Amino acid sequence: MANQDNASFSVAVERDLRLDLFRGMGLWMIFLDHIPDDFVAWLTLKNYGFSDAAEFFVFISGYLAGYIYGPIIAGGNFIAAAKRLWTRVWQMYVAHIMLFLLFTAQISRTVRKFDNPMYADEFNVHNFLEHPDILIGQALTLRYKPVDLDVLPLYISLIAISPLVLWCMVRRPNWTLLGSILVYIGARVFDWNLASYPPGTHWYFNPFAWQLMFFFAAWCGVGGVAKLKDLIQSRAAQAVAIAWMAFAFLIVMTWHSPFLESLIPKWMIKAIYPIDKTDLDMLRFTHFLALALLVARYFPRRSEILSSKWLRPLILCGQHSLPIFCFGVFLSFGAHWVLVQYSHGITMQLLVSFGGMAIMTGLAWLLDRSDKVPSLFVDASGVGVPEAASKTGTA
Repeated sequence: MANQDNASFSVAVERDLRLDLFRGMGLWMIFLDHIPDDFVAWLTLKNYGFSDAAEFFVFISGYLAGYIYGPIIAGGNFIAAAKRLWTRVWQMYVAHIMLFLLFTAQISRTVRKFDNPMYADEFNVHNFLEHPDILIGQALTLRYKPVDLDVLPLYISLIAISPLVLWCMVRRPNWTLLGSILVYIGARVFDWNLASYPPGTHWYFNPFAWQLMFFFAAWCGVGGVAKLKDLIQSRAAQAVAIAWMAFAFLIVMTWHSPFLESLIPKWMIKAIYPIDKTDLDMLRFTHFLALALLVARYFPRRSEILSSKWLRPLILCGQHSLPIFCFGVFLSFGAHWVLVQYSHGITMQLLVSFGGMAIMTGLAWLLDRSDKVPSLFVDASGVGVPEAASKTGTA
């Protein structure tokens, strides 16, 4: 009989390649958006609506947490689910600290070699270079974060509390979602947020606000999608979603066209601005929901296009999201450095942008190949003691 202490719990979960595809798209968009003044960044979602890749990642992460770990917790294996989720938290924390150290070292070396303090100021590492003894401690507690390193602490905080929230959600899903909504309202009304460094600053991604996106997605993952089936198939909901996306597109275009901006009534400008990313403005949240509704309606789980070789690079990147995200941060800084130090022409922008996405795809392919290499080691913890040895030990 197997040792109960070594028991492992698993649930057969069919992989949804749509989630990998959209995570891959999100990784490419984050890479492009992190390159300042890059023409190719016009391909990313933020230029055509209120939401961007951040909503992609938070929603997908929350949905997977509910879809995978909800059934495990419902089956009475809360400790097993919590162990797995908190192990993931530790992995992300280590990845964040390593990324922080390497990223700041990369910028520090660039500042010294090229005698250009712009990099330190632009990426919020100037204080770190002057007071590394203080800032190391602040980084370890997730209070100090350079530019482009804000999203991993958000994931760490949300996944850290997800076992407890999922435990409530599998028992009282609607009441738990209501609690999440109330926390979001409290964050908006009373300015709840976590303190950052230097004093007086706060987290760029407010976890008290962004938890709504994460736990709404978890609610969908534990069975909420079935409750929304009629709404997703509703023609009225489809019309509202398309209209809302068209409105968002028009507003975003006013940021680039003075003529279009002059057409927007002043009362509307006062009503919708600022479209706050830190506190997950409801315009961003609802814009993403409109996108998600159309995807759920017209992009089935087993769509033939998911097997297309043209989408394989995106799916591969999405299946290895953590290392690809970390590597993409370095690539985006490297692309920015090339554009600043050498040429900012369209040709160079195209080269560093598509070259960076190709490198990310190559790394994802290598990671995928390494996962398929068979392990030649065995777990000796379950191997019994030979009978002869047992008798010798007790003689």
